[in-house]
Amino acid sequence: MTDLTPVEQLIIKAMQELGATKDTSIKTADDITKKCNRPKGLINNSLVSLVQKGVIKRVAREKASGYYILQK
Repeated sequence: MTDLTPVEQLIIKAMQELGATKDTSIKTADDITKKCNRPKGLINNSLVSLVQKGVIKRVAREKASGYYILQK
């Protein structure tokens, strides 16, 4: 995971602290944004990047999509 930006590393750390490490404990972008204390747009762009890199998984739901870490 050395190819991650500092913001992406912050998101992974926040997701680990929130417990978003498996598909039964997913967290929304809002949850992650609050934990990171960064602008929502920055977090959302980084989440998309992390999904593309295969580090996290996005789960589409009725209200808000959720995310969890695929690898540690």
